[in-house]
Amino acid sequence: MAAADTNGAGERREPLRLGGMALRNGLLIHGPTHWAAAVRRPDGTIAVASERKPELAPGLVARVPGLRGPVRLVEAMAVLPLARRRLPEARLPFEDGRVLAALAAALLATSALRRGRPSALREAVVQAVGALPAAVALLDRDLAAYHGVEHKAIAAHERAAAGVGVEKIAAVPKEHDRCGSNLVVPLMLLSAAGTVLLERLVEQPGHLARGLTGLAAVSIAVEMFAWSDRHHGEPLAEAFHTPGREIQRLLATKEPTPGQLEVGAAALAEIIRAEGA
Repeated sequence: MAAADTNGAGERREPLRLGGMALRNGLLIHGPTHWAAAVRRPDGTIAVASERKPELAPGLVARVPGLRGPVRLVEAMAVLPLARRRLPEARLPFEDGRVLAALAAALLATSALRRGRPSALREAVVQAVGALPAAVALLDRDLAAYHGVEHKAIAAHERAAAGVGVEKIAAVPKEHDRCGSNLVVPLMLLSAAGTVLLERLVEQPGHLARGLTGLAAVSIAVEMFAWSDRHHGEPLAEAFHTPGREIQRLLATKEPTPGQLEVGAAALAEIIRAEGA
């Protein structure tokens, strides 16, 4: 990455650490304390909004490794109704009949598969079926393109550590190593292994036991993700990122149009303004 800007005293100023979520008609970006979103209205104009993020457990994210992953995920999901309230025009990733139908089918199939004898193969199939709704959602080219916008806007900001325009956003790759797609394969493997182990140790495990097993898988996967981000370039970190990069390259992202890049630039400018950076 290029060197960050400096402040008036000559000290190095690190760029905001940003995350995001693609919408069907725009982009939602998370900053340290605020969220911002920009969407393309049906009339072609761009609507922008921002607000302070909810904090479910202030300080817990930084202090407790095993809990910070799930807390971050819950806080990110809590932003969605806030963004929808401030931007009624926003279309969320799952707002599609095909996605809802795929979700219902996946739930039914998973329930049927879990009645069988526990095995690694059964759990591998269960995890693959569980990923189908996300794959169906990404068949929408606009959603996949805005996913690319998300990565490009965040990467461009990280390189410039300042406000960037459409041209700079367009110039960076559509894949990003902090994308949630890097969690897909580790989470599937950990969930499958955890469920097989649980069912061999406990006869007819209940919903609580299964939920705790799933929570443990999420926590471990997020800690692996954080470790790989801190050790970028090392062989184990590269191995961790490789499946996610391929998922992004082949399925999860598309090259955006200039109009979509414009929406991304608007969301990026708004989060920088909201964070006072």
